[in-house]
Amino acid sequence: MRALLVLLLIAALAAGAVWQWLRSPLSLAAPSVELSIEPGTNPAEVARAWVGAGVQTDARLLYQWFRWSGLAKQIRAGSYEVHAGVTPRELLDKMVRGDQILEQLRLIEGWNWRQVRAALAAAPQLKGKTAQMSDADIMAALGEPGVSPEGRFFPDTYAYSRGVSDLTVLKRAHAAMKGRLAAAWSKRASDLPLKSADEALILASIVEKETGVSSDRSKVAAVFVNRLRVGMPLQTDPTVIYGLGEAFDGNLRKRDLLADTPYNTYTRGGLPPTPIAMPGAASLQAALNPAAIKAVYFVARGDGSSEFSEDLTAHNRAVNKYQRGGK
Repeated sequence: MRALLVLLLIAALAAGAVWQWLRSPLSLAAPSVELSIEPGTNPAEVARAWVGAGVQTDARLLYQWFRWSGLAKQIRAGSYEVHAGVTPRELLDKMVRGDQILEQLRLIEGWNWRQVRAALAAAPQLKGKTAQMSDADIMAALGEPGVSPEGRFFPDTYAYSRGVSDLTVLKRAHAAMKGRLAAAWSKRASDLPLKSADEALILASIVEKETGVSSDRSKVAAVFVNRLRVGMPLQTDPTVIYGLGEAFDGNLRKRDLLADTPYNTYTRGGLPPTPIAMPGAASLQAALNPAAIKAVYFVARGDGSSEFSEDLTAHNRAVNKYQRGGK
């Protein structure tokens, strides 16, 4: 009987010690400790990895806690950070919740594909899987072989776990643009001179690059829609600049407007062959629901806004007033 009581007492003391350990801060080798857990890592390896990273405790004890909790199989892969004061219970809870360190990639409205690739290369803690892939390889991996990547990604801020592939982030941006474009196309105005959602995306990219202030966006779209309706050339500088590529030095010259490329909307009618940038939601909406105006010309006023005109005479007056300093 006495032996049984001793065993029960020892068990109670051990349970108490474990309970106290679970509630006590773990010692860390630094003010904060970071760990990336790869998919497929088993709980024992996770425990050893935390100790190796700087959590100063017995890895076997940490692993047994994972097992005893019943939550070991719910530990999620990802990048984690713990700070001084974290307890074993909080450490496990963080991994089960997937409370990870997240980085951010911001894709800006109006960026072209070269700028997107540069942003991917510069993004912190992002695995550069696409660095050795051609544009064609990337689009094939995204399920759209033979499609240009230009304009195919929705500009937004994307949070990601450290160590994730840049292709994973691109898939999210690509899916977001497909969804936004499909939704906008389904609610388009009637009688638009656009044959497909792809043409709408091209037009929206031009609207994105040509709009100085948001209040003008639907009017800018209307000008280009009206030109397409009557067969006028779009004559928009951003497409010419895009066609020049890296040869553009920041100064658009008359000879550039005369140099024929697939993107020169002065020398060629209709839309260019691909988008020229990533349009945002507002530009998608404007391209598919342009303002109800008859203008076919616009000129910058110098303050970001534009003056819209229905005929060449009025447009020339506006050019003289805003561009040449006339009265």
